[in-house]
Amino acid sequence: MSEVKNQVIIVDSAAKTRNHITGIIEFMGFDAVQISDPIKWQTQFDKSSGIIMVILGNCGAQKDLLSVFRGIKSIDAYLPIILLNDPEARMKFNQEMDIGSIASVDLPLRHQTLEPVLQQIQVYRQTRHEDGSPRSMELFRSLGGKSKSIKRVRRMVEKVANTEANVLIMGDSGSGKEVVARNIHYQSSRRNKPFVPINCGAIPADLLESELFGHEKGAFTGAISTRQGRFEMAEGGTLFLDEIGDMSLPMQVKLLRVLQERTFERVGSNKTITADVRIIAATHVDLEIAIEGGRFREDLFYRLNVFPIEMPALRERTDDLPMLISDLTERLEHEGGTGISLTQSAIESLAQYSWPGNVRELANLIERLSILYPNGVVDVHDIPEKYQAKEVLENMTKDDDIESDIPLRMPRLPKNGVDLKDHINSIEASLIKQALDESNGIVAHAAKRLNMGRTTLVEKMRKLGMQRKETASEI
Repeated sequence: MSEVKNQVIIVDSAAKTRNHITGIIEFMGFDAVQISDPIKWQTQFDKSSGIIMVILGNCGAQKDLLSVFRGIKSIDAYLPIILLNDPEARMKFNQEMDIGSIASVDLPLRHQTLEPVLQQIQVYRQTRHEDGSPRSMELFRSLGGKSKSIKRVRRMVEKVANTEANVLIMGDSGSGKEVVARNIHYQSSRRNKPFVPINCGAIPADLLESELFGHEKGAFTGAISTRQGRFEMAEGGTLFLDEIGDMSLPMQVKLLRVLQERTFERVGSNKTITADVRIIAATHVDLEIAIEGGRFREDLFYRLNVFPIEMPALRERTDDLPMLISDLTERLEHEGGTGISLTQSAIESLAQYSWPGNVRELANLIERLSILYPNGVVDVHDIPEKYQAKEVLENMTKDDDIESDIPLRMPRLPKNGVDLKDHINSIEASLIKQALDESNGIVAHAAKRLNMGRTTLVEKMRKLGMQRKETASEI
């Protein structure tokens, strides 16, 4: 059976238009699915699979165009829609369609016109889950917590979100600066337009200009076609300039001009393009020290630093650890992984760690523990040695561990469902294994910890295929 390619749905009543667009789409490596009758669009739509976008054109009557648009949105609210503007058809797009679509392109459609739109869709899809819903919601959890510092950040986000002010977010790597930026965007009036991130420190200086402003065909070696830059991709939305402190001085000059004049040119072009983009920048570098060292322009700093937000390091908000751990665990379960529970001793131990990698390091640790101890209870002895606080280890008592250290937490149902029987067996096996490990393999002691009879435990171990250790006291 042949593998289904990414499909592009073309809805247009004109066969000439459909065939023309189909040729372009197939040349670009996609499967084109034509729908000629806008009234019966859903029949063909339901037969298709792997749909990555819809190109929506002439539907005859204005009301039919709006009906198809709303119908597609009702099936998949996040499916990218490109509107075809045909001057001869006199079709008009209302505000609902302008806001709900990715882009509008003019007929006759050309390969050079469609390619940058596909790049924009790629950026859009990178910020989404597999089901199309905004990935931002999982990122927002890093702003959860009750510490004073994170409450202050949330208040500042609420105040600045609905303004057009440039924002500069400062903080250590991994502390959640992009999380703050996405919060600002999704709470602003630009929420229905793109959020486009770019890491200025990860792109070579000689390529960054093209990445930001785009280029014309032949502008430099390797420029085989015209390409949009991130400013054009973010039109009407938000451009997030991560690690702005790593940007070279020549690029700082060019960025300053865009911020001042709100215009730019693609590399190799003298055509001026207007930029309706909100700028949010972030850095782990102390820019004022960089200014003193001649590595950052003072005038650019003041353009960016209209509304500064300081993102606290995780070591400064350890009160938020329980909530962050709970949120990270729930996210793993929701995405089809396995959850874990951490004992109070384990959490206390983690709170004494310095967290140089911040929330990103915590997320990696929780994912690693969920692989090692699926659906299990993780104690301080189970976490990697560098996270084990000596003081916590010394103060632990057996009674505390048995009676009060295991939290009760209802697991979340994964989005793809779960085989309940297998899931319960997995939890049971995990707890039996833990009891045996803590009892040095002595079944009688493990049975006591599990509050069941020894013969009952032996039978369960047999069904689960678990080996038992015979000792002199048990024979």
